[in-house]
Order: sequence, then structure tokens, then C-alpha cells
Amino acid sequence: MAAPLVSRMLRQVLRFSTRSCNSGVPVTQPRPGEPPQSAMEDVSPRMQFLRENPVPFSAFLTDSFGRQHSYLRISLTEKCNLRCQYCMPEEGVPLTPKADLLTTEEILTLARLFVKEGVDKIRLTGGEPLIRPDVVDIVAQLHQLEGLRTIGITTNGINLARLLPKLQKAGLNAINISLDTLVPAKFEFIVRRKGFHKVMEGIHKAIELGYSPVKVNCVVMRGLNEDELLDFVALTEGLPLDVRFIEYMPFDGNKWNFKKMVSYKEMLDTLRQRWPELAMLSGEESSTAKSFKIPGFRGHISFITSMSEHFCGTCSRLRITADGNLKVCLFGNSEVSLRDHLRAGASEAELLSIIGAAVGRKKRQHAGMFSISQMKNRPMILIELFLMFHDSPPAIPSISSKDSLGVQSLRHRVSFSNQVATLCPGRWVPQTPPLAQRGLGSDSPHRHYSSHSDSDTDPKCLSPVSRAPASHSGPLRTSDQLTHVDTEGRAAMVDVGGKPSTERVAVASAVVLLGHMAFKHIQENQLKKGDALVVAQLAGIQAAKVTSQLIPLCHHVALSHVQVRLELDSTRHAVVIQASCRAQGPTGVEMEALTSAAVAALTLYDMCKAVSRDIVLGEIKLISKTGGQRGDFHRT
Repeated sequence: MAAPLVSRMLRQVLRFSTRSCNSGVPVTQPRPGEPPQSAMEDVSPRMQFLRENPVPFSAFLTDSFGRQHSYLRISLTEKCNLRCQYCMPEEGVPLTPKADLLTTEEILTLARLFVKEGVDKIRLTGGEPLIRPDVVDIVAQLHQLEGLRTIGITTNGINLARLLPKLQKAGLNAINISLDTLVPAKFEFIVRRKGFHKVMEGIHKAIELGYSPVKVNCVVMRGLNEDELLDFVALTEGLPLDVRFIEYMPFDGNKWNFKKMVSYKEMLDTLRQRWPELAMLSGEESSTAKSFKIPGFRGHISFITSMSEHFCGTCSRLRITADGNLKVCLFGNSEVSLRDHLRAGASEAELLSIIGAAVGRKKRQHAGMFSISQMKNRPMILIELFLMFHDSPPAIPSISSKDSLGVQSLRHRVSFSNQVATLCPGRWVPQTPPLAQRGLGSDSPHRHYSSHSDSDTDPKCLSPVSRAPASHSGPLRTSDQLTHVDTEGRAAMVDVGGKPSTERVAVASAVVLLGHMAFKHIQENQLKKGDALVVAQLAGIQAAKVTSQLIPLCHHVALSHVQVRLELDSTRHAVVIQASCRAQGPTGVEMEALTSAAVAALTLYDMCKAVSRDIVLGEIKLISKTGGQRGDFHRT
């Protein structure tokens, strides 16, 4: 795995002992012979004064819902030294002329005004903020503002190791580093530049200088890096990192697609299957992150759930773009130009009136992920550095070490007449069927397909035959309320975090009535498209594994076993499909079994439609399920 390798790389260069406080302010280890500093001495007189004498908060920065906006993000530039495939629209980004960007003095003037009104945290963003030549000077001047407690920066990390000592001396006390993969080759593929080791060097330098935690931002997108979740979490075992998994968000030009978004609940389900002891941490009310920690690990992880569980109700953030526009909501398309009013000679009172009016118009919450995806908004690089993705990232077969289907290749056709096909990880194993399975009709050979293998042949391939579903334990207890809606009737995922992890098994079936001609073609394996039973079987297996991508409110389940059986019924000219799924976890697998059976049936239709359109798909139903809190179910 990539995580242990990267972790060792970092540890090898961490030769200087450091310690840090929870605030994120770096603190160096005392010299030999010196007594350790007390917690009070760790805090500078200025910071101690600010804690004891908070600045009165301004009505101009309080919206109509009572939210106080104490956090300002300022974009220093639209430019970036990487060319990420997912950060800019395909057609590129027209950069603002330099004359229309905020000058250093204008940035400091606006910052001074906001801090005076109650902002106590400023984060510098981009583009890439560290390519701005005067970034150290800007940090130093911000540090002089009375009332400002935190100065942070979000960076891609390329220039961080070189500049961080100067930035720390200037007053920088919080760092977010964007990193979406721990695989160097994939990093280069994503950003179209080399630089993975520079980013890792930047993370090392931040740890060496005492920043704790060092926040690592990882935008998770299906098909690109969701397979690295466990690797990222493993980094927190020995390093003081806060790895922040961010839901993929829609912005202009990034072709957002719901199916590419990996939700917080799905990520959490995946991690809890590996670390069931993962515990949630308490946090500030205005925090965007839901934080978790594995007992004994040095660092922790967080989730930014902007899409699946928005945090609009406690939002305290405002943004100023590099060209001087104020955005009161990241996902809103309304902006007001502070630059134009500044350059027109507006007084401080006039600027506050303009800011107050914009804040006052801020809505209770954003429009929701589907509405946002249709809304005209800036590309994210023109708001601040944040990672985005194209709709369909190119496949990276040379990088991925996993086969999504669990089989190596279908290029070599295998004849399955009079055989049972067994699908095990990485290979096909043909077997001779037992006599009882030979021929449903006396006039032709029986073709029978199963992804199940005999447990005596390969104990690694699980079989529901050797472990029958639990017997019927009475009627399935049902609820008189829908579980996938919240109290206001909106669609919502069920929280399964508190449910016990048990073995879940479900079996579903479907029947495809083919008609005489299509049935004969399948029976004799004469379809021009190929072996319909093989293709349908594979489709059923694949569908079970991606059910959460097809059914929006389904949880992601790590299946331990999928079996798809297809049998020919000559009396009805039909194919009978049975799909069985097994997993260990807090939620059932009936949707996986039903999806598997349904997609296998659809695939048979697709394979046979050239022969006949008079094909009927039916009898899609749950046969049995076991392991749930509401009791077992078995259809009689």
C-alpha cells in the first residue's frame, strides 16, 4: 500500500524533535537543560490579550439568520503552477488582467476593515497563493492587525518547504495542503506536472516546524481516488495529520455528476469496516468538518460534507476573490465588487454598508447539489484553490492495482457447454456439473452458469450452498414510516453508524421470458454478440458491487461474496436468474442482490434484442435476507 511507504518517507526526514499545541500554533522543543514551558507561556502576550479582550462583533457581518461571519478567505491570485485536469474547465480559464486584480494595499485595506468589524480568522487562497511574490510580506502585515487570531493558507504544497520558515516567522499559524493521491504516477497524471515529492517535503517541513495538526485536503471522486481512503487514514497512525476527505462539489466547467460523488456516509462506512473503533470527536459549532479519530493514532480524519449534509446553518465564512468580488456563499452566483468601490473612493462607512447589504442577502442554505450543478458559477480556481474533477476521468489501467470486476480478462473466450463456470478472484475455473444439473430438456445440452465454486475446490471462494440462508423466523417486521426521508419529507440517507456489524446475506431472483427463437440461440450459444450467459453473469456481479452508485440513498457495502446463477427453463423458454450477496456490516445487502438480478436480466435483453423484441423481464423479487435487526425474511 502507498500509505506505509509515504509514512516512512516522512519519518525518515523528521529528525528534529517537535511538540505542538492544539491551536495549531507551532511550538519548538526547549533546548537541552532548559525547563519546559508552561501552557500559558506557550501563548504569546498578543494572543493572550486577544483571548481575554475579544473584539465586539459587527452588525454588518451578521446576516438575517443571526450567523456571525468571523472567517474571511482571500484569494491572492488566479494563477497556479499546476495544471490539474479536474481544477479547470476543458476550455481553460480566462485570467483577469493584472490591472483588475486587487493590489497588495487593497488586500490589506479590506482585511483591516473586516478584522475591525469582528473577523478573527483569515485564510489566504488562490489559484496557488504561494506563487505570489509578496505573500510573506502580506502575512507579516496581516499579523499586525489587532483582533486577528488565525492566519492560514491553503496550498498545493509545491513551494511550501522553501517558503514555510519565512511564513512561520511572519505569523502564519495554520496550513492546509491539497493532496489527492499517494501514488506518484497518479499524481503526475492528475496535475500534468511533476511535484509529488515536493508536496511530501512540504508536509514534512510543516510537521518539523511544529504545526499540529497539518491539514491535508483530499477531494474524493469515484473512479479516481476513492480506492485510497484506507491509505490516507493509515498516515494518521504515526503523523500529526488531519486528513480531510471532501465531497466532490459542482462548479462551472467541472461537469459535476452525482454518480462521481462519494458521500460522507459511504466513506465512513468503508472506513468503519476496517476500523470499527473509529470515534467521532466533538468540534466547534461553526466547523465545516465532522472529525473522527482511531484510538492510538497520532492524527485524525475529517469529512467536509458540503453536498450530502450541508452545514449552512452555522456558516461563518465570507470570500473575496482575486479580482475583489465579495462572495457570501461559495455556491452562490451573486457577487459584489469591493474593488470597484475602493477605487471609486468609497469611505469606510460606505464599504461597510455595501458589505452589510450583501451579507444581509445571504440565504438560509444553498440550493442543494442538483440545483447547484445547473447554476452558473465561477470555476473554483477563480474563487480559491480547491480540487475539482471532470465528469469522466480517463481510465488509468497502468496505475490501478485493482481489477474492478475481480477477473483478469474476457478476451480469451471460454466454452461453457456442459460446464459450470466458477468466478474466483482473478481467474475463471471451469468445472464439470453434477449429474443432477445436466439438461432441463432431453433434446439438447443444458447450459448452466454460476459464479459460485465448490468450497472443496477453492476455500477462498465463498458459496451459499455450503452455508444456506437462515430459516424463516416469522414475518419481517416493518415500519409504518419511510426511513429514507427526514422530518421535513426530504430524501436522506439512513445513519447506520450506531448499528451493530453482523453477517448479512440476501438472495434475489428474476426471470427473462425469451420466446422460442431467442431461447434456442442462447441454448446453442449462437448469438452474434457472444455468450449471453457469461456476459449477463458478469454484469450481475458488477452491478452488485456498484449498487450505491446506481441507487442514490444506498450505503456503500464491501461485499465479501457475490454469486450469480443463470439456468435455462425450456418449459417457459426462459432464463431464471438467482443472485446472492454476502457482507459483514451494519446494513443489509438486499439491494445489492436485487440490483444484481435486475441488471443481469437487462443484459440478457440487450444480448438478445436483435433476435427478438418479444422478451419479457419479470418476477424480480427478494427471496431471502438474513442478519438484520428487523429479523430474517424468507419468501415462501
